[in-house]
Amino acid sequence: MLLSFEVSNFRSIRMKQEISFIASSLKDDGVDLIESEALPKEKILPAIVIYGANASGKSNVVKAFSSMLEAIRLSHRRGEPGGGVSRTPFLLDDACSTKPTTFEINFVLDGSRFNYGFEFSDDEYVAEWLYSYSSETGRRRKLYEREGQTFTFGRELKGRNQVIKDLTRTNSLFLSAAIQNGHAALSTIGEFFRSVSFETSLSLESHNATFRIGNEHSWNIGDNVIGFLNGLGTGASGYKVIDKTLSSDELEVQDKFKNAIGSVMKSIDEDFEFAESDINSKEIELGHLGVDGKKCYFPMHYESAGTLRLLSAMPKLFKALASGTAVIIDELDLSLHTKAAEAILALFASKDTNPKGAQLLATTHDTNLLQCSLLRRDQVWFTEKSEIGETIVYPLTDISTRRSDDIERGYLQGRYGAIPA
Repeated sequence: MLLSFEVSNFRSIRMKQEISFIASSLKDDGVDLIESEALPKEKILPAIVIYGANASGKSNVVKAFSSMLEAIRLSHRRGEPGGGVSRTPFLLDDACSTKPTTFEINFVLDGSRFNYGFEFSDDEYVAEWLYSYSSETGRRRKLYEREGQTFTFGRELKGRNQVIKDLTRTNSLFLSAAIQNGHAALSTIGEFFRSVSFETSLSLESHNATFRIGNEHSWNIGDNVIGFLNGLGTGASGYKVIDKTLSSDELEVQDKFKNAIGSVMKSIDEDFEFAESDINSKEIELGHLGVDGKKCYFPMHYESAGTLRLLSAMPKLFKALASGTAVIIDELDLSLHTKAAEAILALFASKDTNPKGAQLLATTHDTNLLQCSLLRRDQVWFTEKSEIGETIVYPLTDISTRRSDDIERGYLQGRYGAIPA
């Protein structure tokens, strides 16, 4: 369960910016908050939606989160000795080129609260830390700390700490090295980070959607996804996977789509691979009921862009709901009607559909969502650029509002900053 995420000196983000899932004391209705024994005095938000003008830095918040998780997964495996650390500091202040980039996250795993973070320059990881907290006293307990290549370990971190320390390069995270080398306690934390999934703002065509369903979901859309689509009035009432034979021209076109999608997916996960065995030999058809009640099946290219995106994304969201994990979506509103976006928020807002406390973090331009009852005021966040071009992130609760306020109208009138463009 995500509690907060902090980032500084990354792309358009200069000073430390934080996204927090800790609920405020607001009495807004319509959303079931998440409870955790790790924070008995707090409640957790199931979703946060970020608004802001184009180029205000919304996507950079998502990229920061993705970059942090990528470093945890891959810094030990892909780095070369002396190869440095890839980063993009804030470029509008020369001083930032010599200051470290910082990522930090607070989260709950198996009933315990943790704090993990690291700082890095162009050359190395200069600091790294992992702490746990007592749910009874709130006391912080050190699991490990790192300053350059000097490591100290707390008594509660059992395992081959010294061995893995010796394997950790200057351009590798200790956590990444521990996960790659089977450290039992830290591999569990690695599984938590791997459970966070991302949905990028790809504008999908039918070929792209087919590829993604085949590779990401093993050709299984799921009855819950079909039911969701049907409830939105798309007409979809079933699906089937069929074998097909492609001409050389069709294979060439699909290869181009595959390469395009692959480059995007590899930018998120370097280990992404296509399922070569069947990606060009199957396709999906959606069933629609005809006037006589007979189900008719149509190829994917008959479907709307919104339906295609939902087909690609919803299996991932339902998986998160089933397992209580987090999903991060850049541009929730892309190709989707407001009602579809509201229906996604509804899945996370109710304990009936979200019994395990899954969470959603999404960016959007759809101001209609500000009128729906599925967002508390502390779930609405904004990004805007300062006079020197840095991204500032802040919640609506930083501004005095009332439950009766027309939040959408106030946002469009510029009362809360982050003026849409």
